[in-house]
Amino acid sequence: MLSQMTRKARILPVYRTLASRPCPRCSLPAVQARYLASVAPDGTSNASSISSPSPQHPSLRPSTSEAPRKRKPLTEEQRDFLSSALRVNQTGELAATLIYAAQTPLVVRQHPHLRPLMKHMYDQEAGHLKVFNKMIAKHRVRPTALYPLWSLMATGLGWSTAFMGREAAMACTEAVETEIGTHYNSQIRELLEMTAQWEEEGYEVGPELTELITTLRRIRDEELEHLDHAVDNDARKAEPHWLLTGVIRLGCRSAIWVSERV
Repeated sequence: MLSQMTRKARILPVYRTLASRPCPRCSLPAVQARYLASVAPDGTSNASSISSPSPQHPSLRPSTSEAPRKRKPLTEEQRDFLSSALRVNQTGELAATLIYAAQTPLVVRQHPHLRPLMKHMYDQEAGHLKVFNKMIAKHRVRPTALYPLWSLMATGLGWSTAFMGREAAMACTEAVETEIGTHYNSQIRELLEMTAQWEEEGYEVGPELTELITTLRRIRDEELEHLDHAVDNDARKAEPHWLLTGVIRLGCRSAIWVSERV
């Protein structure tokens, strides 16, 4: 009997200590906070929200994640289009670098202030060529068989127009960049139409095509920047301007048509 009384005497202080601690969920501030959180802006109250979470709680909502979309395989026609686009783009950028490389010594000798501009345009064209060289190798696209011919003709065009003077060299840039910009616009338009159709059909557009469209847009904008530089530097004062630019543009269109196929 004495041992039981002793045990109760030991337990009683502990019980009193625990009983004297406020319950965090039952204390007045906690109850008030939960009540205020349950009151709607219009003053109505939802008492059930104090004791239980709403059935619309994010942790209780069913998962609505969509299944990953499939990618549509390319048709034979689309593969041919992409191969010819990369092939002709590589050829065009090669020609542009060779034209500027041939023009720069003669133009800068007579007009030293144009050295930074000629270097800027050449460096951008060299960067474009590097991009398409990588794409050609990555996707195993056959380069044009007329690579040596276009190289020779581009060098000759650059040297001859620079020999005719600064205006003729700039008119050459105007003509070439006009055709290249138009050609890039055509490629971008066709790619956008193709990917838009895929999206409508519920297919995913892969990162490679998205990156290609972005790259083509960037390069097109830089080519059109070169066109603006040429016009700003008296390209249209070349004599005869209409004949010079007309012949060069016709040559560019012919080279594009052949390079897409050969």
